[in-house]
Amino acid sequence: MIAHFFGAGYVADAFRGAFRIPNMLNNLFGEGVLSASFITVYARVRALGKEKEAQELAGIVFGTLALVCSVLVTAGILLAPALTDIIVPGFTGRQRALTIQIIRILFPGTGFLVLGAWCLGVLNSHRSFLLPYVAPVAANLIMVTALFALGNGASQEQLVLKLAWAFVVGSAFQFLVQLPKTLRFLPGFRPSLNLGSTHARTVIRNFGPIFLSRGVVQVSAYIDQMIASWLPLGSVAHLGYGQVISMLPISLFSMSVSAAELPTLSSATGTAEEVAATLRKRLLSGLRRIAFFTIPSAAAFLLLGDVIASAIYQSGRFTHRDAVYVWAVLAGSAVGLLASSLGRLYSSGFYALLDSRTPLRFALVRIALTTGLGFLFALELPRWLGIDPRLGVAGLTASAGVAGWVEFALLRRALNQRIGRTGIPIEFIVKLWPSALLSGALAYFAKPFFAPGHPRIQAALVLPLFGLLYFGFTRTLGVAESREVTGAVLRRLRLGR
Repeated sequence: MIAHFFGAGYVADAFRGAFRIPNMLNNLFGEGVLSASFITVYARVRALGKEKEAQELAGIVFGTLALVCSVLVTAGILLAPALTDIIVPGFTGRQRALTIQIIRILFPGTGFLVLGAWCLGVLNSHRSFLLPYVAPVAANLIMVTALFALGNGASQEQLVLKLAWAFVVGSAFQFLVQLPKTLRFLPGFRPSLNLGSTHARTVIRNFGPIFLSRGVVQVSAYIDQMIASWLPLGSVAHLGYGQVISMLPISLFSMSVSAAELPTLSSATGTAEEVAATLRKRLLSGLRRIAFFTIPSAAAFLLLGDVIASAIYQSGRFTHRDAVYVWAVLAGSAVGLLASSLGRLYSSGFYALLDSRTPLRFALVRIALTTGLGFLFALELPRWLGIDPRLGVAGLTASAGVAGWVEFALLRRALNQRIGRTGIPIEFIVKLWPSALLSGALAYFAKPFFAPGHPRIQAALVLPLFGLLYFGFTRTLGVAESREVTGAVLRRLRLGR
């Protein structure tokens, strides 16, 4: 809907630039830092039967976050001009002024997002996953409704400011809808600032390192956006549209598996060898599941990115030319998609061992590589090759992918030294990549035969073809995950008849 109403002009650039802050905080707190630092301690205390201490810990974390939110929101509103110059230093004139206005409106919403992350941590620790991950969908629907309800007759600048206010309302709803169920798990809940608690100190001690290491994908995305602000008009918007899509498989197949496994990994008890054996078993299962779905996602981004981008975005002010630039972003992100996805689960293994510093060191390596390679691939390489400077957005995501593979290799080697050999069998990978690439190539060459008037109709034909081919090839090659999925679908179809 944002693409439909704003396209890829200066207003879309301003919104994407401003929205990076709440988006980063939401992903860091909601699916990364707070989950990894709080859940690991909270779940272990509950596993030891210390329910009262666990509830006290939840109250301390809530009280601390409420204080942090107050400071965060106030600082964000007052420092909006400085934040704009940091996150999008290439913006000038009315593009910069509009970004400042949007940031000032968005910041109260970030406070609700952080408190919603606390609810997510409690609910996930009690193995309740649906509500905290559905609540953001409802928040997005509020924003979509605002666009349709307020879009007629409003200028683009007026509409984008109204959209920012709708984000604040949606964020508040996201927190409040989770609160009643969260409090049912905490009958003795009482907010507190007792930071002297042993368990609270553990959470706080882990918070900083995890903030950097768990949030490396977000930090890398921020660096990409910062560099993109020096590219031609619309580049920040194209990058943002592409990153929304490229984050989808990471959210669906990596964050989801990591979130589901983290409480189990953190609850492992026994001797050092018994804990290591549990981690190895759970990691192998999770890695296979992530790879089975992430590898075809990467192939689709590389070979069918224009079909995907056109189907989702091509409407209103968003043109097919814009979709091609988003395809470039997706093709670049395909380079490191698997590494970023598997790396999150390896990081969860370290957090389950209450080791947040090892992933931090490797995250810093990735950030340094992302920054250096990003400037080179995005700003210099297009000039050397004599190509459209806007294609520098592909260089940004490709360079982040290279850095992601370095981080993944370091994480795997270090965890293997701690708990023994882990990883995906090579024969499994050898079956997945050729199946995905061949399926993508066949679907790519089938595009001219599926080229009706509307891009969504083309996508409805081409993408299912790609999926059917991938599942067909992998099932024929005896991949267990493919047999499980297709078998479940066939059973449901038979029951339906």
